[in-house]
Amino acid sequence: MSDLLKDKSQRREKRTVKVPSEGSHGARGKEATVRTKDSISIVSSMDELGHHDDNARMVVTMENTYQMAPYKRFPVPAVEDILKDVLTNYLQQEKYEVEWSQKMTKTICEVIRARVKDLMIPRYKIVVLVHIGQQCGQSMQMSSRCLWDAANDTFASYSFKNSSLFGVATVYAVYFE
Repeated sequence: MSDLLKDKSQRREKRTVKVPSEGSHGARGKEATVRTKDSISIVSSMDELGHHDDNARMVVTMENTYQMAPYKRFPVPAVEDILKDVLTNYLQQEKYEVEWSQKMTKTICEVIRARVKDLMIPRYKIVVLVHIGQQCGQSMQMSSRCLWDAANDTFASYSFKNSSLFGVATVYAVYFE
C-alpha cells in the first residue's frame, strides 16, 4: 500500500512537457514543468540555435550627460604615426600574394584598432579599413561616404608602397554623443 502511494505522489510531483517552438527550423523547443496538483508551472525557453550568447554581458544603464562636444579631441597626428609604424613594420619586406594579403589585412586592422584604443580617447567609435594590393603601375581611387559631423568626426590615413605591393590604412573616428 505504501509503495502505491509513493508511485502516485511521484507521478503528481513533476512532469516535463516539450512544447514546439514558434521559431523556424533548427530552433530549440520550450520546456514547461507542470505540477498537476499544486498548479505551479515554470516555463523556460531559448532563442534559435546560434543566436544566444553564452557569455552574457551585463547591461549597464547610464544617465544622459548632455555632452554635445568631446572633452578631448581625436589626435589625428598620433593615429597617423600609428598607421605609419604598423604598415611599415608589417609590409616593409613582404612580396604580394593573394592569400597572404587577405590574412594580413585582418591582422593589420586588429593591431591598428588595439593601438588606437590604447590611446583611450573617450566617446569615439573607431572604424579601421586596410587595403593591400599588388603594385603593377596601375592607379587606384578610393572613396567612402557616411553621415558625418564635420565639427567632431575625423579620420586619419596613411599609404605605404614597396616594389611589390601597396597598403592603405584609414581610421575613422566618429563621435558618439
